[in-house]
Amino acid sequence: MKKLGLALGGGGAKGLAHIPMLEVLDELGLRPHRIAGTSIGAVIGALYASGLSGARIREGVRKMVITRGDSFREALRKKDALKWIQFMDLEFGRHGLFKGDKFIGFLYDAMRARTFEELQIPLRVVATDFNTSEQVILDSGDLLDAIKASMGLPGVFTPVTRGGRVLIDGGGVNPVPYDVLDDCDFVVAIDVMGDLRRDAPRVPNLFRAVLGTFDIMQKSIIVEKLKHVSPDIYIRPAITGVDILEFYKADEIYEMAKPAVRKLKQALEKVL
Repeated sequence: MKKLGLALGGGGAKGLAHIPMLEVLDELGLRPHRIAGTSIGAVIGALYASGLSGARIREGVRKMVITRGDSFREALRKKDALKWIQFMDLEFGRHGLFKGDKFIGFLYDAMRARTFEELQIPLRVVATDFNTSEQVILDSGDLLDAIKASMGLPGVFTPVTRGGRVLIDGGGVNPVPYDVLDDCDFVVAIDVMGDLRRDAPRVPNLFRAVLGTFDIMQKSIIVEKLKHVSPDIYIRPAITGVDILEFYKADEIYEMAKPAVRKLKQALEKVL
């Protein structure tokens, strides 16, 4: 069987769109040879590489995230498990607004591995060296620490120090890291950035301005990279109207991802 490389891109809550893509792989009986992920892509990729199926990951999200369709009683039942949006360990200091430790705590409980070496599928996590602006590929040692580094959005989450380097969100250098996958016969890249167009003439607050600028930068990086090197299959779900922490829109994200899910299934069936 051909060796499949899977790249999962960053995009905050929009990264929940990765889950139905994983369910397609499960349905077709495909097991990635290698996975690479940036930011939320590293999170979902690590869960999958640890042995959880796409359906199990979806179920975990369902149990934790309050959605628009939940009754008041259901919302109350879920309130203690809202770690998807309660990774807001407020740290009003000079390093960032959130530490991310609560979210990492959720991952610790959910994941079946603590180190890269314990994963069932090899994983590469992408972060950015803040001081040198270089891409850093993490693929050994402490897994949760690497994920925390990859999702370290500047000014929002506290940077991670690892191996003498200050690491921040991998989206700063490689939002969809399909080019770091080697020893693969074909590569599938999932770009969940979606449509960044916004209603005008609304003036964003500081928080939205920072996040929006980072999104624009990531999209520009992706566009330029695709001009020089492309994956064998490139899937971009049309996700709109979802901000970085809006995990409560999970059902809407899954719905918006359906056309891309069908496209991925058709593309994979042609390759097989």
